[in-house]
Amino acid sequence: MTATAFFIPSLNLMGAGCLKQAVESMRSYGFRKALIVTDGGLVKAGLAAKVSGLLAEQDIQSVVFDGVQPNPSCANVNAGLALLKENNCDVVVSLGGGSPHDCAKGIALVAVNGGKIQDYEGVDKSAKPQLPLVAINTTAGTASEMTRFCIITDESRHIKMAIVDKHTTPILSVNDPETMAGMPKSLTAATGMDALTHAVEAYVSTIATPITDACALKAVSLIAGFLRRAVENGQDMEAREQMAYAQFLAGMAFNNASLGYVHAMAHQLGGFYDLPHGVCNAVLLPHVQAYNAEVAGARLADVALALGEKEATAEAAIRAIKRLAADVGIPAGLAELGVKEADIPTLADNALKDACGLTNPRVATHEEICGIFRAAL
Repeated sequence: MTATAFFIPSLNLMGAGCLKQAVESMRSYGFRKALIVTDGGLVKAGLAAKVSGLLAEQDIQSVVFDGVQPNPSCANVNAGLALLKENNCDVVVSLGGGSPHDCAKGIALVAVNGGKIQDYEGVDKSAKPQLPLVAINTTAGTASEMTRFCIITDESRHIKMAIVDKHTTPILSVNDPETMAGMPKSLTAATGMDALTHAVEAYVSTIATPITDACALKAVSLIAGFLRRAVENGQDMEAREQMAYAQFLAGMAFNNASLGYVHAMAHQLGGFYDLPHGVCNAVLLPHVQAYNAEVAGARLADVALALGEKEATAEAAIRAIKRLAADVGIPAGLAELGVKEADIPTLADNALKDACGLTNPRVATHEEICGIFRAAL
């Protein structure tokens, strides 16, 4: 029997006001200068300046890289890496959602291991741990602040590379719901459905364990109970905090049980059309699980109960997923997002090469992946 590994940052701080505590804890590591990796929106919102100020109180200098795009690219990683080297930074602080976290992982990984980020596509391709990374989360969805997953768009190939590497795990993750209050409804909905996708895919994964099962099902029940509230009222701190826990639990689940065809397919849509990842996941999730139901019906029945359904069937789970997506304003199909049927064979080709599909409970042919894409149109 193969040993089971469980990956998670060594310190994870959660709850209102924990950001200050997190920065204070950084002093004990002896860091001198941080590269803050974020986006222009969080700079405008004043969050980057707030983090810089908190770092300065701990005698840690910082420089801000705010060039992260919504689907971070190899060029973003290269630009951030150049700024890091120019300023001799000894720690990376990511501030934001999945895009800044993933870009920061790419920067930190290449800073130590050399080469280019494309060299690390796949599973555990690096030789050494990345530069220390502290991940401060401002969304409740991707869980990238605590996972070993790093998704970077290769502009030359128009694909999203899945980098799954134990060396990209942050040393410290921070989930302070006070930093999430400003998220717009559409982002709250998309990231929340992303978290649901993580939980469901981890639960039906071929390498799920009792530990990941417990995390996944609790995440599903919290999302069913609190996502609608968080979307409706961003200042609802109970909903924000419970969604922060939900996405973290879902992250614990998929960080160790991995994912499936929803993510393998969604990555292609993001790379090809530059579409928002959480929305793509939300649209694809019920269609992929309808395909999986033939072999994962009992597991999906558990998901139905966690979603609050009285009927324990795969069909009930799929209906509940669709209803939740509609309630939080997710588009009904991929056609609304501009996906073209003529592109589906290429999208399916690339999806079958994505590492996330390796643990899907049912092995699909190219024709079957095309069929799922068409069903989701």
